[in-house]
Amino acid sequence: MAVYLMGIDIGTSSCKVALFRPDGTVAASAGSEYPVSYPQKGWAEQDPRDWWDGVCRAVREMTAESGISPAEIAGIGVDGQSWSAIALDAAGEVLCPTPIWTDTRSAEICRETAGSLTEGKLFSLCGNPAQPGYTWPKILWYRKYRPEVFEKTEKILQSNSYIVYRMTGEITQDLSQGYGLACFDMRKGSWDEDMCAEIGIPRRLLPELTPCHRIAGKLTKEAAERMGLTEGIPVAAGGLDAACGTLGAGVGSPGTDPGAGRTGRRDEHLYRPVRR
Repeated sequence: MAVYLMGIDIGTSSCKVALFRPDGTVAASAGSEYPVSYPQKGWAEQDPRDWWDGVCRAVREMTAESGISPAEIAGIGVDGQSWSAIALDAAGEVLCPTPIWTDTRSAEICRETAGSLTEGKLFSLCGNPAQPGYTWPKILWYRKYRPEVFEKTEKILQSNSYIVYRMTGEITQDLSQGYGLACFDMRKGSWDEDMCAEIGIPRRLLPELTPCHRIAGKLTKEAAERMGLTEGIPVAAGGLDAACGTLGAGVGSPGTDPGAGRTGRRDEHLYRPVRR
């Protein structure tokens, strides 16, 4: 029996799914589109449930057209767009549409925070300045402008972690998406509780951090029925799309040459200067 690994990508305009052979070649793929809403100037939001519906449609289409048996799928990994702020209540339900990475509604929040928190302190901790694209100002925006959502929020998830949650029932926060939160200590790979308190993000909203490759859980019966797969398939925590793309290009350590590929040989044709 053949063995395949499934990759799921939660993009901004659509999701993509693919089955990979052990040698890394693609055996089958499919995709499904979903909308982005722009209710006000500077706003860009999506319903995470649309992502999940799209994933289920794409997986069913892929397995049906390829003829590959779900029993041959050995594991699933998920990557996704950056810096979501998916508010889940205690029952695991999405409380509101989530502002995505292109949303700038929290620009005022960033200016206010930057005024009381030196940029150097923020940058030294998480490696990023105060910008509205990140997750943490979106959380503060909920607190200021949607207090009814903020009060009911049990956990804040990212795009990939929401799909992992729908597949396994497990709440996760992978390390590669951590830097979108100002209270992420990039050197230690952990939450900084002092910064949480300083900017006003309750630590309880943040899931425990986990390595991207770690198995978060197994595909539940309900999720397997929705996706047309076999219950019990291991699901990895996954990560940020850009981080996964970088790894896929062969960059695994500082100074890695992506043109060298797995062999270590530089593919010179990719680096020839363009003659004008």
